[in-house]
Amino acid sequence: MLCKRIIPCLDVKDGLVVKGTRFKEIKQVEDPVFLAEKYAKQGADELVFYDITATHENRGIFLDIIRDVAKAINIPFMIGGGIRKIEDFTAVLGAGADKVSINSAAVADPDLIQRAALKFGSQCVVLSMDVKRMDEGWKIVTHGGRKNTGINALDWAIRGVELGAGEIVINSIDEDGVKGGYDLDIISQISNAVNVPIIASGGAGVKNHFMEAFESGADGALAASVFHYGEIGIPELKDYLQSNDIPMRL
Repeated sequence: MLCKRIIPCLDVKDGLVVKGTRFKEIKQVEDPVFLAEKYAKQGADELVFYDITATHENRGIFLDIIRDVAKAINIPFMIGGGIRKIEDFTAVLGAGADKVSINSAAVADPDLIQRAALKFGSQCVVLSMDVKRMDEGWKIVTHGGRKNTGINALDWAIRGVELGAGEIVINSIDEDGVKGGYDLDIISQISNAVNVPIIASGGAGVKNHFMEAFESGADGALAASVFHYGEIGIPELKDYLQSNDIPMRL
């Protein structure tokens, strides 16, 4: 069985890592390179960096931060936010990122997934989905949770994989920053519907929440607040999961 992944998430705004609740009430936390080094040393399997206002502000991506992070750590990391075209993939990967996450741009131009997968390989293309419970299901929202697309989340995940996405991140807006646990229902549904790795995001509050996400089909679990504020240590989390028969890289 493949080892599961623990993935700290660093939302970046104005050059600093920030954190909010349900994509609101944003507070500054720390320098992204400092946190990247810290989490890599603690045993994080990967890192994710999101430029959370790039799309909303219609601006480019933070290449200087990507270069600094690439020099500072030796674990894979993914970049998202402000990715709109193939040239953005080229710039981000060239600056040192291992994967590129697309969200709003993929909804606006689904063929971008296919074009990127053909040029860089599916392993570099991650479909990030911001999902919200609506009408007895889940819908895709974009632009930092500001716009409801009306697209069914399960259908979108299946289409994204068909177009070439090599991984899916499920960001639950309902659970983001609330620390009440991941949205296990949508994790289970999507993991059963596609054959690529699924990353759970939004809701981690205690160690057991990670175990629930993995038992529901997630291949990786992404979290922010519990790591940023020292509520859960990565080494102790991995020990806990390993002791509960969740395979981890220790």
